[in-house]
Amino acid sequence: MTGAEVKALKDEEITTELKRLRAKLFGLKNKSVSEKIEDVSQFGKIRKDIARLLTEQTARAGA
Repeated sequence: MTGAEVKALKDEEITTELKRLRAKLFGLKNKSVSEKIEDVSQFGKIRKDIARLLTEQTARAGA
């Protein structure tokens, strides 16, 4: 997800996307405990997407 894609989202879509990504990250962490994850870079990608969404959400709240 790029910054331009995040800016195009509506407020409600940002909230739902945040919930979805946090659940995905949680599931990935749980999966890593019981078995080996092949693509470990997913952790960083999901965290960066969450950060992008939170940054945009904060910017909109301040404006």
